[in-house]
Amino acid sequence: MRAALDEAALAGQAGDVPIGAVVLGPSGDVVGAGHNVRERDGDPTGHAEIVALRAAATSLGAWRLTGCTLVVTLEPCTMCAGAAVLSRVDRVVFAAYDEKAGAAGSLWDVVRDRRLNHRPEVVGGVLAAQSTVLLDEFFHTHR
Repeated sequence: MRAALDEAALAGQAGDVPIGAVVLGPSGDVVGAGHNVRERDGDPTGHAEIVALRAAATSLGAWRLTGCTLVVTLEPCTMCAGAAVLSRVDRVVFAAYDEKAGAAGSLWDVVRDRRLNHRPEVVGGVLAAQSTVLLDEFFHTHR
């Protein structure tokens, strides 16, 4: 999670919402990393999770990320939760809960929807206070 928090800080420094993500390979090494690049790239899909999942797929040479863990500083939205399911990661670990748009248990529970063909394990609240501080500081200066 600390590596994801470092990525989140990079997003904040670039003027985007400070959300960061890393993908850990089956042996626990970082195989993909990313942070929000929506503002920089003018890309609505430029969420930290998407960037990290794409980097991991490139690194591993496969879109199926079986055995991998997606670690992110904020509970994934519906798009990112769907990407986690479709990439076949084994688990999603996140820091802060997102009561307004979270799709890993807060508002929706896309990642554990029994109608889907893959359901990763979900662990929430890991280093949530640190993530919340980054988000609060960002929004305090941007709103």
